[in-house]
Amino acid sequence: MDDLGEYNVPVASLAVLFALYFSQGLPSGVLAHAFPAIMRDQGVSLEYIGLIKLLALPWALKFIWAPYVDRIGWARIGVHRTWIVAMQLLLVGLLLLASMSNYESLFGPLIVIFLIGILLVNTSAATQDIATDGLAVKVLAERFRGIGNSVQVTGFKLGMILSGSGLLLGIDHFGWSLSMQLMALLLVLLMLPIFTGAIPVYPKVTNNFDAGVADKGMARALPLTVYKGFFKRSNMLAWVLVLITYKLADSLGSVMIKPLLIDSGFSLGDLATITLWSSIAGLLGAALGGYLYLRLGAKNMMLIAGLAQAVGIALYTLVDLHWVGILGVYGLSIFEQAVDGMSTVALFSLMMAQCRSGHEGADFTVQASIQVLVSGLAAALGGLLAGMLGYFSTFVVAGAVGLVSLVFVLHYFRQK
Repeated sequence: MDDLGEYNVPVASLAVLFALYFSQGLPSGVLAHAFPAIMRDQGVSLEYIGLIKLLALPWALKFIWAPYVDRIGWARIGVHRTWIVAMQLLLVGLLLLASMSNYESLFGPLIVIFLIGILLVNTSAATQDIATDGLAVKVLAERFRGIGNSVQVTGFKLGMILSGSGLLLGIDHFGWSLSMQLMALLLVLLMLPIFTGAIPVYPKVTNNFDAGVADKGMARALPLTVYKGFFKRSNMLAWVLVLITYKLADSLGSVMIKPLLIDSGFSLGDLATITLWSSIAGLLGAALGGYLYLRLGAKNMMLIAGLAQAVGIALYTLVDLHWVGILGVYGLSIFEQAVDGMSTVALFSLMMAQCRSGHEGADFTVQASIQVLVSGLAAALGGLLAGMLGYFSTFVVAGAVGLVSLVFVLHYFRQK
């Protein structure tokens, strides 16, 4: 059997990227899983807790400032590395400030200041994500981008899992202040690998537009100029159709899986166990997806993972028909999450292939923003379909949409 060594995989660079994506997952896990529980435990109103989701808006809007992240930086350490270090240090500073604050006051009289801090955390993490994605595109040759995106997905998810549950356990055992300080220390340690030399310092890319960026009017026009250049390239319509449709099956159907299971008589305890094992399967699927992308190539991987994704979603019709019991649901959930991880890695890898030199962070970010927006709209549509047509029809439609997306994949590769 071939091993990764025969492919000359840049293991040291991948290790650095894993540390960076893992560190990005830490604040995301805290905000998504730990803080809502902590806030409610402290008696914070549901209205304030609901604002946490709204304060994640920088992740959706980061494409606006992504072109500046590709251009502004300290040449001595590299443009993207400048932003990664700066944003990581900002996160460390915010955690240390939080550790010095009174626990009860932070979730009481100082709640508005706390929410402002959350907005800063999201802005910092989203900006670091732009820079890390841009650096990953530069570092990874095209054939290694599948493995690189396996590192991205698994690293980020593991960071979320560790921080989401770890902070709650830490506060219970060590208290608020020490837990915040330990997380700050962990972020510092995860930042150190970027200085090891495993990733070279990339000089700032300049062009005629950059030469005039000091002019305020041209600086304001930078995002528009960058994205016009991105979308004006040949074959971009074919690619955008892939970008919009490839994950539609998952977005339409996956949001209705847990409601389906509840309505089919499964308990919350059943769902907790199913979610645990399917989450593990998702991590393993993402890891396997990178290796398969390396072995099979972009086209074959996109088609195989896309087909499996469509089938995985459509098979939930069997649950609605009561043709499978709890073991069958475990199997379906594990399969669906595994192929979701593989298809995500395949899509992200091909997104990297669309990025232009000097625009890596911006090009990847605008594609990710489009994909997130479409996924959110599709999830809402999935709820409407289930309400009007029922679960069976919703999963049939989702599976069919997944098959249609493969037509766009084939069209894209024929146009290349």
